[in-house]
Amino acid sequence: MKKELNTIKSTGKMIILILVAVVQLFPFFWLILFSLKSNTEIFDPEKILSLPEVWHFENYSMALQGGSIVRYFFNSVLYSVVTVVASGLLAAMAAYGLTRMEWKLKGVVAAIFTLGIMMPVQATLLPLFQVLDATGLRNGYLGLMIPYIVFAIPMSIMVLSSFYRSVPRELEEAACIDGCGIFRTFFSIILPIIRPALATASIFAFMNTWNELLFANTFVDDEAYRTLPVGIMTFVGEHSTNWGLIGAGLVIATIPIVIIYFILSRQIQTSMTVGAVKG
Repeated sequence: MKKELNTIKSTGKMIILILVAVVQLFPFFWLILFSLKSNTEIFDPEKILSLPEVWHFENYSMALQGGSIVRYFFNSVLYSVVTVVASGLLAAMAAYGLTRMEWKLKGVVAAIFTLGIMMPVQATLLPLFQVLDATGLRNGYLGLMIPYIVFAIPMSIMVLSSFYRSVPRELEEAACIDGCGIFRTFFSIILPIIRPALATASIFAFMNTWNELLFANTFVDDEAYRTLPVGIMTFVGEHSTNWGLIGAGLVIATIPIVIIYFILSRQIQTSMTVGAVKG
C-alpha cells in the first residue's frame, strides 16, 4: 500500500513538472512558429496557434543576410562576453572583501552596491549620456561596455555574497598558515569553490547584456557598434513590416541564451541549493 502511494505521489509530481515545462517552453515554440509564417497567417485569429500553411524558412536567410545582422550578432557576443568576464571577476573580489573581511566603511560600500540594484536604469540615462559624450567614449565599444559592466556588478555581488557565507573560514585559515597571501588564497582556493555562484551571476549578466536595448539605442549611432536588439529594430519598415522576419531575428537572438543556460545549468542548480543543505 505504501509503495503504491509513493508511486501515485511520484506520478503526480511528474505530471505537474511536465505541465510546468510545457507552460515554460510554449512561448519559445510559438515564437518558432511565428518566425515561419507570413503576415497573413500571423494576423489571422484562427491560425494563431496552428502550424504554418507554407513554411517560410527564407525568413531566417533574409534575417542573416539582410543589413548587418551578423555584425550586430558578433557585437552582442563581444559586449556580453566582456561584461560577464569583467563583472564576474570584479564582483567576486568585491563580494569577498564585503563578506570575509573587516574594514572601515564596509557598510557604506555595501549600501552603495545595494543602491546600484535599486536605482532604475532610466534614471541614469541622461547623466551617462552626458559623461560618455564629454569623455569621447560615446558611439564606441567602451561606451556600452563600461555601463554594462558597472550595472552587472551589484547583482553579481548579491549572488556571490550569499554563496561566500556558506564557505568555511577554516579553508582561509589553513591557507594563511601555509603562507598564502590574500590574493593567492582568493585565486587558488576561493575562486574555484565559488564557480557555481559565478555561473549563476554570469547567466544574469549575460541575459541583461544580451537583451539590453535602451543603452544600445541611445549611446551608439555608428552601425559598426550596434547590438543585435537594435539590429532587429531595423527590420521594422516605415510603411510595412515583415513580422515573420522579426520573429526569425528573435529566435536567432534567443538561441545563445538557451545554449548558455544548458551549459551552466548544473552549476546554477548547485548554487541555488547550497544554502538549503548548509549545516
